[in-house]
Amino acid sequence: MGRIKNTFALARTSWGVLQQDRELLWIPVLSFLTSILVAAVLVTPALLTLETTQTATGESTTISAVGGFFLLLAALALGVVSVFFTGALVAGAHERMSGGDPTVRSAISTAFGRIAGLVPWALLTTTVGMIIRALRERAGFLGQMLLGGINMAWEVAAFLTIPAIVIDNKGPIDGFKTSAGLLRSTWGENLAARVGFGLVGFLLVIPAVVLGGLLVASGSAALAVVGIVIAVAWIALSVVVMTALGAIFQTALYMYATTGTSPGGFESTTLSQSFARR
Repeated sequence: MGRIKNTFALARTSWGVLQQDRELLWIPVLSFLTSILVAAVLVTPALLTLETTQTATGESTTISAVGGFFLLLAALALGVVSVFFTGALVAGAHERMSGGDPTVRSAISTAFGRIAGLVPWALLTTTVGMIIRALRERAGFLGQMLLGGINMAWEVAAFLTIPAIVIDNKGPIDGFKTSAGLLRSTWGENLAARVGFGLVGFLLVIPAVVLGGLLVASGSAALAVVGIVIAVAWIALSVVVMTALGAIFQTALYMYATTGTSPGGFESTTLSQSFARR
């Protein structure tokens, strides 16, 4: 519980850092909009190849090999978008915590400068995720448990790969090795951080769900629409904020782990407890 409590404190500190550069919130918004565009361009052709056939048990919908290729391409492209904009957030957070004054343009520019590391990493981690998901869909209960553990281990080991690529200009493999090396003896603290930030995000969306539910349950169509709009907008804002806070936290952890010194904005926190060396 102490680790989780410490993570809540670090989330507040990350919020304090974000307050100095609120324009960085546009980066996850740009990521979302870019993802919609990519999905529209690549998923639409796949949907057009859907074929419905009549079987003894009813209708069956299948997708052609071409459609499957477009879906695979879409998954990889969406992975690249996610990793690139996370890299931009890390770049902005690093600039701020190093004493600079980041902008959306400077953060994205830095991410473009690391494109040779970010894109291969995005393709690698997206592919690993797809393979694990495919295996879990075909596995039994014990297999799903085992693969779930493997997936968690992969995510924990890869937690600081993007900061390693962006901050120290490492390649995707060296970045992963650096991340895994830093977390080899600190996986417990890392998991606590992930759970803690997950709880913060969950608590943020509760008011929207409650308010939206009450307005929908009021029996008024107008109030129901208002409730749904408010809930969706609030949840979207919460996701944007938590995405930014998560990247700031990742950056701070990496900077502390590689230098042994708390970065700018985190000097008064117990950051060392989240990355204590044994």
